[in-house]
Amino acid sequence: MSHILADDALTARMREWRHHLHAHPETAFEEVKTAALVASVLRDHGIDVHEGIGRTGVVGVIRGTADGPWLGLRADMDALDVHEGNTFSHRSTVPGKMHACGHDGHTAMLLGAAVHLAANREFAGTVAVIFQPAEENEGGGRAMVEDGLFDRFPIESVYGLHNWPGLEAGRFAIRPGPIMASYDIFEITLDGQGAHAAMPHLGRDALLASAQLVVALQSVVARSVSPLESAVVSVTQIHGGDTWNVLPQQAVVRGTVRTFSPEVQDLVERRISELAQGIAAAQGVTVSVRYERRYPPTINAAANARLAADVAAQVAGADRVDLDPQPSMGAEDFAFMLQQRPGAYIWLGAGPGQSGCMLHNPGYDFNDEILSIGAAYWVQLVRTVLAPAS
Repeated sequence: MSHILADDALTARMREWRHHLHAHPETAFEEVKTAALVASVLRDHGIDVHEGIGRTGVVGVIRGTADGPWLGLRADMDALDVHEGNTFSHRSTVPGKMHACGHDGHTAMLLGAAVHLAANREFAGTVAVIFQPAEENEGGGRAMVEDGLFDRFPIESVYGLHNWPGLEAGRFAIRPGPIMASYDIFEITLDGQGAHAAMPHLGRDALLASAQLVVALQSVVARSVSPLESAVVSVTQIHGGDTWNVLPQQAVVRGTVRTFSPEVQDLVERRISELAQGIAAAQGVTVSVRYERRYPPTINAAANARLAADVAAQVAGADRVDLDPQPSMGAEDFAFMLQQRPGAYIWLGAGPGQSGCMLHNPGYDFNDEILSIGAAYWVQLVRTVLAPAS
């Protein structure tokens, strides 16, 4: 892979694209300028471009010199609603928004690979480079699937990559089966009867019920989920009350659930509802539960994970590929694509991060030193999957 790892001009271009994207972040389904930049670069290199897939998604089609299967490579484009704390020259110019997860780097790496492949088409098949919107919270992967991604482009296998702070820069990590968790949210609304705080016996205390519920929810994982399974139930918001001397009429409890299997997902959802109903009845308040399944778990097909690991070893060396990393309880909407086609999702080590900052931190910045190895991984994956018949 020295031909792309040593391409200083292409690496410099990837860095320029990455810095531009970091300085001009766009959040979910607002990636209009980002998508325009991607489309422009692809067109400039003779790549067929399809825009507006899943609202702001872009797909570039690169045909090899011989017939063969279709291969999908996916990068996410969106930023986060985070106030950037960095002061370097390419810091965000948009208040309250920043690339705190490295999607600017993911986009730049896949663009670099696409440019290289467009100029070196000695492969048997077709590559679809997929630039996806709205990975953060809003399910842009699902939007692209529902907009006919796999109907319009007969992709047979699909692959994703994410930079991974905390893993040594340039190392890869991948495993078969679940690698990222599901992402669910819940909102529990408790309605009581407001009263003077000095006369609580005249009301029904929704806030007390919410406090008991927060404690009880900790028992879901501890006492309902098998200790051999994995799950996280985190309460992240409690809202209720406006002043010191009034028992509020209503309290709202919100949070998130992470699991690796549909069975555990079903169990946790049921137990949350049962606990909410039981505590509400005991406290004499009414309750409504909204439970929303945002992202399914990201599950790597075994054969595709092995292939991706082999490719990573060709690029970085076998001793720099972790074949059994611990799965992450974070979530990834690439899962929707893996539900439709076999494929694999790999982590590329980014080192400790800017000032040691991890993903979603206001001090985070993508490590430009891994741009070339990420692009090389994509190119070698194409060369491996779409190798011409000998």
